[in-house]
Amino acid sequence: MKFWFWFLWSINAFIAAVALYFFFSLAAGDRIRPFNILSWLMILAALAAVVGGSIWLRSIGRRTLAIALLLLLAIPGALFALFFLVLLLTHPNFH
Repeated sequence: MKFWFWFLWSINAFIAAVALYFFFSLAAGDRIRPFNILSWLMILAALAAVVGGSIWLRSIGRRTLAIALLLLLAIPGALFALFFLVLLLTHPNFH
């Protein structure tokens, strides 16, 4: 159970790091405007809630609930990565 928590947590941490990279790179290029800053802040808050909340749940002994929280983001992220891996390996022609 310990392995699965940290494995899923690392997937979620990677997803959060990618989101932070895009946020800061767009902010540096002055692409984040007042009309979309609220959307960005909600996305970053949700990612922080998943990553930080899972650590908190694990620290109070709710390991199963922590893993369930991590699965909410890890499953779509892993499927997205698998999709791109299939695209890279098969070289489909979309014409």
